[in-house]
Amino acid sequence: MTSGSANHGACIPPSARAGTLGRPRGVTRRGGRGPGGAPSPPRPEGVGGQASVELVAMLPVVAVVGLAVLQLLAAGATRELAGHAAGAGAIAVLQRADAKAAARDSVPGWSRSRMTVDVRGGVVTVRMRPPTLVPGLPGLMVSTVRADVGAAR
Repeated sequence: MTSGSANHGACIPPSARAGTLGRPRGVTRRGGRGPGGAPSPPRPEGVGGQASVELVAMLPVVAVVGLAVLQLLAAGATRELAGHAAGAGAIAVLQRADAKAAARDSVPGWSRSRMTVDVRGGVVTVRMRPPTLVPGLPGLMVSTVRADVGAAR
């Protein structure tokens, strides 16, 4: 056989030729090659797919943590909106305008139905419920913000 021959594997015994997926014959997925090319010990029976099972088992935990983070973000945004509404209401009190209307106009439309505005003297109190992903939580996460015009009147 010459060095330019097209059949390079003809001199290699069939047992040493590459099997499926580029592995030498006789080497399976269970007993592959370890560091340095030495054969690694075969995996015990029954552990195939263990990582997949653990991943699937963790998915509900990841989903619950993700929902909790989203709920906290919604509560924080609601607190900010309530603060802006109370401030707008207090400015309206100083300008002798309708403080309730000013507070309601200062927030996006989706949050207006979730808020109550109370004006007593120079104090504007805004209570707002955040949007919730879990039923029953809105009562626990209500934001209450007060703005007092104090001596500025």
